[in-house]
Amino acid sequence: MANTSTKDFFNKFNVVPDYKDVDNLVKFLSPRMKILSREKTCITAKNQRKLSKALKYARYLALIPTTSYQK
Repeated sequence: MANTSTKDFFNKFNVVPDYKDVDNLVKFLSPRMKILSREKTCITAKNQRKLSKALKYARYLALIPTTSYQK
């Protein structure tokens, strides 16, 4: 089992997942605007929980679209 805290984006830059920081939140979404898993994002479980709450709240406030545009 690899030490994910060294790869963890939020621990590396010493930030907390925040709904107002849309630029960083979008990095953890798939092209179809689905939340990526911990295996793909390499962040800790604690930060994954914070990230999902921040993403869902940002969607609620319409800062992030709920789905991507498909023709």
